[in-house]
Amino acid sequence: MPETTQSRYRLPKTVTPSRYELTLEPDLVKFTFAGTEAVEIAVGGTIDAIVLNTIELEIDEAWIASPDGARTDVSGIEYDEDLQRATLSLASSLTPGDYVLHTRFRGILNDQLHGFYRSTFKDDAGVEHTIATTQMESTDARRAFPCWDEPEFKAVYGITLIVPEDQFAVSNAAEISNEVADGKRTVRFADTMQMSTYLVAFIVGPFEATDPVDVNGTPLRIIYPRGKGHLTDFSLEAGEFALSFFEDYYGIPYPGDKLDMVAVPDFAFGAMENMGCITYREVLLLLDRDRATQPELTRVADVIAHEIAHMWFGDLVTMRWWNGIWLNEAFATFMATLSTDAFRPEWERWVQFSLERSMAFDVDALEKTRPIEIEVNSPSDAEGMFDLLTYEKGGSVLRMLQQYLGETPYRDGIRHYLSKHSYGNTETNDLWDAIEEVTGEPARRIMDSWIYQGGFPAVSVEASGPSTLRLSQRRFRFEDDPEGADSRWSIPVMLRVNGESRRVLLEDGSVELELDAPISSVIVNAGGHGFYRVRYSPELLTRIIKDLDPASGDLSAIERYGLIDDTWSSVVSGDTAASDFVAFVRGFAAETDAEVWGQLTGCLASLDRLLDGEGRDALRAVTRDLVGPALDRLGWEPAEGQSTRDLELRGTLIRALAITGNDAAARERAHALHARYLEDPRSIDANVAAAVTGVVANGGSDSDYDTFVQRFKSPLDPQEEQRYLRSLTGFPTREQMDRTLTMTLNGEIRTQDAPYLLAGCMANRENGPQAWAFVRDNWDAINEAFPSNSIVRMLSGVRALSKPELAEEVLSFFEEHKVPQGALTLAQHLERLRINVALRERESERLAAALTQN
Repeated sequence: MPETTQSRYRLPKTVTPSRYELTLEPDLVKFTFAGTEAVEIAVGGTIDAIVLNTIELEIDEAWIASPDGARTDVSGIEYDEDLQRATLSLASSLTPGDYVLHTRFRGILNDQLHGFYRSTFKDDAGVEHTIATTQMESTDARRAFPCWDEPEFKAVYGITLIVPEDQFAVSNAAEISNEVADGKRTVRFADTMQMSTYLVAFIVGPFEATDPVDVNGTPLRIIYPRGKGHLTDFSLEAGEFALSFFEDYYGIPYPGDKLDMVAVPDFAFGAMENMGCITYREVLLLLDRDRATQPELTRVADVIAHEIAHMWFGDLVTMRWWNGIWLNEAFATFMATLSTDAFRPEWERWVQFSLERSMAFDVDALEKTRPIEIEVNSPSDAEGMFDLLTYEKGGSVLRMLQQYLGETPYRDGIRHYLSKHSYGNTETNDLWDAIEEVTGEPARRIMDSWIYQGGFPAVSVEASGPSTLRLSQRRFRFEDDPEGADSRWSIPVMLRVNGESRRVLLEDGSVELELDAPISSVIVNAGGHGFYRVRYSPELLTRIIKDLDPASGDLSAIERYGLIDDTWSSVVSGDTAASDFVAFVRGFAAETDAEVWGQLTGCLASLDRLLDGEGRDALRAVTRDLVGPALDRLGWEPAEGQSTRDLELRGTLIRALAITGNDAAARERAHALHARYLEDPRSIDANVAAAVTGVVANGGSDSDYDTFVQRFKSPLDPQEEQRYLRSLTGFPTREQMDRTLTMTLNGEIRTQDAPYLLAGCMANRENGPQAWAFVRDNWDAINEAFPSNSIVRMLSGVRALSKPELAEEVLSFFEEHKVPQGALTLAQHLERLRINVALRERESERLAAALTQN
């Protein structure tokens, strides 16, 4: 039988580990490490070799110990860099039974932010420090120690770290001994629970820790680089809430013996759910709540909750293979939003989630989309799974299912699943089956239609009689889709008809609903949680939009958001003229919700990119007429009685009026407020400070640019650092853009941030082509310097381009230059680029004509 692609990358199961005794000694000067391990293994058949995963490691010695004390030497080691494994040939065969594999090995502390890697930071005195930390997911534990690096090979880990005596060391489990001798500190940790290799963590460096907070018997700490303890209060509060919330929701005690949340200076991801030792980018854990914007506070609370949710869903119960990673991440995305909504109900987190759903829609409307769950073979395949479809679409369909089943039945199904599969590995269907067992609802049939096919439906709504409502479905795509009418989903449709709520499972092409009374009002996707577009008949749509005033109460904020989002999608797909969309948004003059305004102003900014000259001036006037009165009502600075949502809204309106609307008075006021902020950062609200920072950058002088660089390099906190860094992408001149681009490769900007900054540079309206040329001309250097998983994220910047001649150049470039770790995501970026070009060619002239004729 020929070897399949999957079997090439999967290890044989004739040998399985149950416990690793692992000792590591990093050298923070030479950037190397040495280690030993004793792995308890079970041999299932007669073998003359052991195959395990390793890459960038040298195994200096290995042998097998039998229960009777006999030793079997490893007579040879063969490395396979392609398959990232080593074959240990044995001097004599082993028969079935239990043994211990001993190895002595060494490796490098790399600078690629994966495996066991190094990171540096400067303290307040300007002294540079080096730390050693880990990022094992997806398949990088093999860079830190020889192992069976697949999720299904769960084992217990007993870890010991030997470090310089002045350094702090932490790992997954509680510290059980700490001894100092000859200038070295030996820190031994308790055994972990049974878990997968990708959850192993060990961190060494000049850290400090908060005093532990007791959460139902679990000590919770934040570990941070020295001198940053004053930035931990909010995150401790958020972590304490989330840990208690999830214990209650899941009905299972926290499975670890302690929980540390660690702020790491260089980190390729946002955070990582290592069991008992969660790692975070500093900006997502350390902040001053009085200087943070509302989105920054929300983001930190979300990420903390997301990672803690994983302690059960992902760590306690783990996918069998990487095709199931979507469920880990989607469920954590869903649960984080649920937790944050309970943590701060006034933030209205589920309304904010609308934006994340829109991001998933934007990808899933492409021909190059994918099913949520797909076959995963190689490490690069696994790396490519961490995208919007895994997180945001996955989280969205889970929310849709929860709303259809009811919150309590859904929760009880989750509890049953976790209890049934604790410490084990599962496939996706195990979850649906557990929910079905509890609820009696066809969860598997519903969810299979969303998980195993790409795309999503548009539900058309029309009155087919005075008291008959007809719903029909077809696939929604931005471009022509002749086969779309044949696609089918099991759609949990929530409706509000004549003011009364009802639900329908739309599984066929169409269904007719007979009502008790003539139709007076209809809202489909009531509550706004369905992962589908809605297309109302003109008659029904007219009834809905006749009164969009939030005070009327006819539509909730999330439903108004959905109405705008659905309408904008029809502009992109060519079903609605941009001029009609502009007329439509004028009806939202009385809008008060931050998320709705965010979508309105975002769409207007997208249209602004299509226009020049008189047409652009006319759209700017429309923006000023819409946004100006809203900002006047709210005021430029917080007033008594206003909500936290108003704080966020104010920043959105300031940006829109001053940048998209190009309002001279607003720009002048923004400059004055920014100057005030530089003198006294606490003198203005953080949301206003962040907004005016962006406004100043949009038309900034060279002197402004110098100020921004200085603030980025000497920030008050991680949030200010990121605000000023990201704002560098918005400066107007070619010379300023050149300075920013140069910093991404000369070491002035961390490699964890530089790829995302380049994406932002490509989104600069005037200088995006210049940024693309920089990426093109420095392609090899970029790929060598940046973490591999960040390359395709950097390339998301091409989605902001829309000039035909530039698009052709980009498309041609990627015919020759591949990104194997993100091939499908790159194809999506390029398809979206083509759609942008089509939108420009279809709408720019006729929109300009319509605006200037009015």
